[in-house]
Amino acid sequence: MPRYKLTIEYDGTPFVGWQIQAEGLSVQGLLARAAERFASEPVAVHGAGRTDAGVHATGQVAHVELSRDWRPDTVRDAMNAHLRPHPIAVLAAEAVADDFHARFSATGRRYVYRIITRRPDLALERDRAWRVLRPLDAEAMAQGAARLIGRHDFTTFRAVGCQAASPLKTLDRLEVERVAIEGPGMELRVHAQARSFLHHQVRSMVGTLVKVGEGAWTPDDVTAALEAKDRARCGPMAPAAGLYLAEVTY
Repeated sequence: MPRYKLTIEYDGTPFVGWQIQAEGLSVQGLLARAAERFASEPVAVHGAGRTDAGVHATGQVAHVELSRDWRPDTVRDAMNAHLRPHPIAVLAAEAVADDFHARFSATGRRYVYRIITRRPDLALERDRAWRVLRPLDAEAMAQGAARLIGRHDFTTFRAVGCQAASPLKTLDRLEVERVAIEGPGMELRVHAQARSFLHHQVRSMVGTLVKVGEGAWTPDDVTAALEAKDRARCGPMAPAAGLYLAEVTY
C-alpha cells in the first residue's frame, strides 16, 4: 500500500493532546478522520511522538497508508480541506518507502520552548508562550543548560508516570536564545534536541532553568538536581502552552 509522510503543524490549545483518547478531540484522531473522509477508507495515523494537551507543533511528522496511489499534493490539500476549521494543517505530504516509520525511523527530535517576560498579560500570545513576570538572566540560564547536555540519568526531569524503559538519555542540545520583540519585555527561546525525550523532560528542564534565570538557583544547583536522580529535586514544570515540537529528523 502506498505510504505517505506528513509534516504537520497545530495549535494544541483545544486538544487533549496528540494521541486519541476516550473523550475529547485529539490531533491524531482528527487527522485520521480527515484521511478517512477523503480516501473513503479507515486510515491509521502513526506519529513521530506524542504531545500533551496544550503543546503545539510546527514540525510534527506522521505517516499513513492508503490503498490508492494519490499524488502527494492531493493528499495534503484533501486532508486540509477536511481538517477545517480545526487549527491543524498538513504542511507537506511525501511518498515514502514501505519501511519508513514516523516514530521508529526518526533519528532526532527538536523542541522549542517560548518564554515572554513582562508584567502585562499576553493578548496575542496567550496560550502560545509562558509569561514570566520578572526579567530573567539569560546568560545564567545558558550556563545552567550546559550542565544538562550529554548522556545522563534524567530521573529528576522525568514525569512520575513516564513509560520509558530507562531514564538514560543523551541530550545533544539545550540552548537559550534571546529574541527581540515589539512592546514590553523580552522573549527567550529554549532549544532542546535529542534522539528522544522522557515524558515531561523538556518542560521540567525549562522550569528548572527559569529558577536559575530568576536568581533562585545557580548552575551548580542544576547539576545537584540532575545528580540527585530524584523528581522532588526538580524545579517547577513549565506550562504546556510554551512548548512546540519543531522538527523531527530522519
